Amino acid sequence: MRILLVSFAVVILDQVSKIFVKGFSLPVFNIHFEGMRTGERIPIIGDFFRLTFIENPGMAFGYDPGTEVKLWISLFSFFASVGLFIYLYLIRNQSLSLRFAIAFILGGAVGNLIDRMFYGIIYDYAPLFYGKVVDFLDFDFFNVSFFGRSYDRWPIFNFADAAVSIGVLILILFYKRHNKETETQTVEAGLQVESAGQQVVNQITDNPLGESNISVNNGKENSNGETDKGKKIPD
Repeated sequence: MRILLVSFAVVILDQVSKIFVKGFSLPVFNIHFEGMRTGERIPIIGDFFRLTFIENPGMAFGYDPGTEVKLWISLFSFFASVGLFIYLYLIRNQSLSLRFAIAFILGGAVGNLIDRMFYGIIYDYAPLFYGKVVDFLDFDFFNVSFFGRSYDRWPIFNFADAAVSIGVLILILFYKRHNKETETQTVEAGLQVESAGQQVVNQITDNPLGESNISVNNGKENSNGETDKGKKIPD
């Protein structure tokens, strides 16, 4: 399952970037990094791309369904991540593009799940499963509407969100190829079963009584190569 390295890389990139944005402290090594303030903006490419630190208690791209369903979202994310891991194992012999897509989606799901599960405890502002997701990638592509909300910029997101989007995009682009490969494997498996069945039928037809092909000679051969049927009894 080397494809899991893709998921692992997504999680590491996502969490390291979030920790540097939010800040961290390691008293043992006397290390304190302040990070960004909530709402702070740092221009990277003018106004087109900037780092904007926000936290949302809900879903991807800053969508907030309300704190009353926060626990259910976190639990759903947890079981969805487990399901994706199991599915990735089941398709371990499928096409590389399909495995890459699921690996990206799994990495993104786990990245945001860590925020929801542990950030409230780590940063001491909420109990388990009630943490907020850290978003900071801010692009000015075009105006969009998302879940009934209008944005004058693209919704602020993180690397986990990007990984999920990339995985879904791969699934869409290679959808026909995935279906074709699945059909091919199904046909090949059917042909193998049919071939094995035909071999069994042929064996039964050639030897209906189950007799052995090995002949047994109850007599003994003499020195002349003739069969010795036993001693002749004199009259």
